[in-house]
Amino acid sequence: MSDIPRNAVQRTAKLASLPLGVAGRVVGGWGKRLAGHTTDEINAEFSARTAEQLFAVLGQLKGGAMKFGQALSVFEAAVPEEYAAPYREALTKLQTAAPPMPVRTVHRVLAEQLGTAWTKRFVEFDDTPAASASIGQVHRAIWHDGSEVAVKVQYPGADEALQADLRQLLRFSRLFQAIIPGAEVRPLLEELRDRMVEELDYRTEADNQRAFAKAFDGDEQVLVPGVVASAPKVMITRWVDGVPLSAIIREGTPEQRDRAGTLLSEFHFSAPARSGLLHADPHPGNFMLGDDGRLRVIDFGAVARLPEGLPRTLGRMIALALQERSADLLDLLRDEHFVRPGTELLAEDVLAYLSPFVEPLATEEFHFTRSWLQSQAERVGDLRSPDSRTGRSLNLPPQYLLIHRVTLGATGILCQLDAHVPALSIVSRWQPGFDDVDD
Repeated sequence: MSDIPRNAVQRTAKLASLPLGVAGRVVGGWGKRLAGHTTDEINAEFSARTAEQLFAVLGQLKGGAMKFGQALSVFEAAVPEEYAAPYREALTKLQTAAPPMPVRTVHRVLAEQLGTAWTKRFVEFDDTPAASASIGQVHRAIWHDGSEVAVKVQYPGADEALQADLRQLLRFSRLFQAIIPGAEVRPLLEELRDRMVEELDYRTEADNQRAFAKAFDGDEQVLVPGVVASAPKVMITRWVDGVPLSAIIREGTPEQRDRAGTLLSEFHFSAPARSGLLHADPHPGNFMLGDDGRLRVIDFGAVARLPEGLPRTLGRMIALALQERSADLLDLLRDEHFVRPGTELLAEDVLAYLSPFVEPLATEEFHFTRSWLQSQAERVGDLRSPDSRTGRSLNLPPQYLLIHRVTLGATGILCQLDAHVPALSIVSRWQPGFDDVDD
């Protein structure tokens, strides 16, 4: 029997408690409103209690539920500030928190994956996990050559748990849509489900990490730890230290915030051109700022394969929006299937919808803030607004979904960091197609 909660009835019951709990709070809110409580007071209490339940349930479940919580955590910057604090605390916990495996289970997995004499490969092995994630936990150890290594061990039954959780969460996508305004939750869940098979085989992740490490070998801005050894359920990499971006978000200096934001942006846009891959798991737990000023990047289980780099069409769209060439922009969107056949749209409405998204590139340096992201979420999330109607008329082709999600997640981190970033110079250097459009 696995040491993680694999029983389908138990898992379903825990996940089902989320919408039931929210429904109960809504009914309670109606009663309090009749008793004279203000809407703001009720909403604040609703947010706090829902966030508390969200973490209580997702935090107990490894696999898909926790991975979904980690993905949502980067969007907390889009939640209105008066309600954000409870979600910020609950969701950011999901970036690294999970109940640890028993030591006997860790040893059993290591023996199954590395052989019964696995202890001889290490000088030292710390049984207490240094970090935990959605489908595995990390232990610090000394490899037989004397170097410090990180040993990632997958939870037994993680594959069944991951698939069961995501199937169940798809049923509750509307609930999470209400919690995180402006985020397309169901496509996010579907895309996470589609990528989970790759993530479950650490040999694939090891190959991804080797490609990134080779592309950034000797880089002055980014450090990707090398891979030492790998098996389907165990991966060993060089150990790296640094200040997690989650800590910088919480208490970093302005210099740390700007440095981390700039390096994260550079990594996001340059990686496809340099490695043919896009790191597709953007949350603060996967990035650290080292003493040498370089960004440490870990966790390469989820990637987008972009052998030609980022799509040239995206660069052309950005340039046309910045130049306010609404007719040309709409023509390009139609040609590239961003507009469904037969849909009637006004070019100026499309420009009005997209222009705020490219605002960070309209100046030499942009200040990414929670208030800016909140304004974008409110603008596209208000069903009564013209921008929302325009957005619902547009289509995101499947090949762009993962890129969109990752870019949105990285932007969420920049806003959490409150960072000043020279986005224009970074994008103009690394985004293909950006210079294809003449003024």
